[in-house]
Amino acid sequence: MLKLIHVEPLAGYRLRLRYADGVAGVVDLSHLVGKGVFRLWDDTKAFERVSIGTAGELCWSEDVDLCADALYLEITGKQPDEVFGNLRKVPVHA
Repeated sequence: MLKLIHVEPLAGYRLRLRYADGVAGVVDLSHLVGKGVFRLWDDTKAFERVSIGTAGELCWSEDVDLCADALYLEITGKQPDEVFGNLRKVPVHA
């Protein structure tokens, strides 16, 4: 699992993230605002209360969290099998 070590909320529902391997970048989450559980972010102060959870996820409340691994993929533009080697397809000969 990738280790998220820093999160900083920015204007416009963006987050600056930094991972233990040195990868850093900004993700834009504005497309989620007001949808489903993300209605919580209608209050920008609620969005700013982001933290890193005990399992490494981004948390805003017990009901709202995001996978830090998925955001790593978004920042780097990599595919899951490039980051998580055990996902590589292994040919099967039957």
